[in-house]
Amino acid sequence: MPLPPSAGIGFKPQHAAALDNPGAVSWLEIHAENYMVEGGPRLALLAEMAQRFAISAHGVGLSIGGEDPLDSAHLARLRHLLDWLKPAQFSEHLAWSSHGGAYFNDLLPLPYTAATLDRICAHVDTVQQAIGQRMLLENPTSYLRFDDSTLSETAFLAAIVQRTGCGLLLDIENVFLSAQNLGFEARDYLSAFPLDAVGEIHLAGHAPGEDVLIDSHSAPVGDPVWALYADVIARTGPLPTLIEWDADLPEFAILQAEAARAAHILQGVPA
Repeated sequence: MPLPPSAGIGFKPQHAAALDNPGAVSWLEIHAENYMVEGGPRLALLAEMAQRFAISAHGVGLSIGGEDPLDSAHLARLRHLLDWLKPAQFSEHLAWSSHGGAYFNDLLPLPYTAATLDRICAHVDTVQQAIGQRMLLENPTSYLRFDDSTLSETAFLAAIVQRTGCGLLLDIENVFLSAQNLGFEARDYLSAFPLDAVGEIHLAGHAPGEDVLIDSHSAPVGDPVWALYADVIARTGPLPTLIEWDADLPEFAILQAEAARAAHILQGVPA
């Protein structure tokens, strides 16, 4: 089932019953690693949801930016899930989360150099060959600037797209947080972003902070992010848009309201 250019939410089992009346929610996203199991109630519930909603599968554990070779067993489990679920698309992060056999509970940024570009492109090629389909790559949240970087993030992403044929997942919350943390203009970043490669957009909220803003997915989308989103959609036309909320989960009605706000913006521009 293709992903519609409308509003979706991250699927949480505790909201399954509420999805009988989805409101503006028209598709769902899952974290792939939560469903790499053999049978059981978790997969049964997902199969039920997939009969009613288009599904986007989002990975958080491949460590595409890492220096180590990609985990072949993880890729095999991912391919098994995607072959069974047949989601509309699969995405992962431009980040690393493992090194030397150690795994971290974070998606960590990396320097944008020619050597890093070669490694990322090789890893993206490996993933796309392993899963048998085009993937989307998500821009990260940054909390520091690497002195070694020789390319901007947008130029780096554009080069990956050109060399591998992958698509992009534009996380506008990540752009906003990185801009606040590193002191650049989010609109300048988005003006340089290769929007023609975007297959999905993420919106989220973050925990309050003073010196550094953390990508917590634990609050409503902020007004500055909504404004950036409206600017992007005015340029691209409607795109599948996810409301990301993974911590301190609210009542489903709050997610419906966030999805409705995204839907209103999407409906206000021509296809």
